[in-house]
Amino acid sequence: MAGHSKWSNIKHKKARADAQKGKIFTKISKEIMVAVKEGGNDPNANFRLRLALQKARSVNMPNDNIQRALQKGSGEQDGVIYEEIVYEGYGPAGTAVMMDILTDNRNRTAAEIRHIFSRRGGSLGETGCVSWMFKRKGYLTVAKEGIDEDELMLLALEAGVSDFENSEDIYEIYTEPEDFEQVKGELEKQDIKFLAAEITMIPTTTVEITDLEEARKAMALIEALEDHDDVQNVYTNLDLPPDIAETLANE
Repeated sequence: MAGHSKWSNIKHKKARADAQKGKIFTKISKEIMVAVKEGGNDPNANFRLRLALQKARSVNMPNDNIQRALQKGSGEQDGVIYEEIVYEGYGPAGTAVMMDILTDNRNRTAAEIRHIFSRRGGSLGETGCVSWMFKRKGYLTVAKEGIDEDELMLLALEAGVSDFENSEDIYEIYTEPEDFEQVKGELEKQDIKFLAAEITMIPTTTVEITDLEEARKAMALIEALEDHDDVQNVYTNLDLPPDIAETLANE
């Protein structure tokens, strides 16, 4: 599992806050709408909606935007019907890439995603070509500052985590998807604050890229995919040495 945080931390550090806010809000709105259509508008009874609302609050999404998405999802306002798809492919240096897609036009989205891959040294693959390299996990990160590793590890183990890692500047906590809420809730009771808290796809094997230019190409593909309106999440098994990760984060 090591290495998962490196590219995602780069992504967070490179986020263009104001320029990206509108796009981030749009993606979260789509997730809220689909969650409501799937399981109703009560977050207490709809786990997916609860996660979407937590994500909305973590990026300070305005309440008006959240309410509109809830109303569209429940049919109170006219809304687009989105199809959920998972795309898989290969990036530079043979890295594996998976994407969660929400689209109202499958053919258009497939053509655009294929074009992004081909322009940036990758290729869109068939269903199942890389998904076997990933496992769905709950993922929580905690900043190291002011946190004792042994104490946090003990709390995490008591809460029921499946894995705990000491990374460069964060602690990484992994759970089974069904245990995510319980673990998160138990740690929050101990005043633990999270930098990230999500259910995601974690690579079981990674591909380390030690060449800076090749790493730039791999990150350019990931960023282009994340910028696409229909791509909700991007997962990769890309791993980067600390010096290259730091260089890319600061570019």
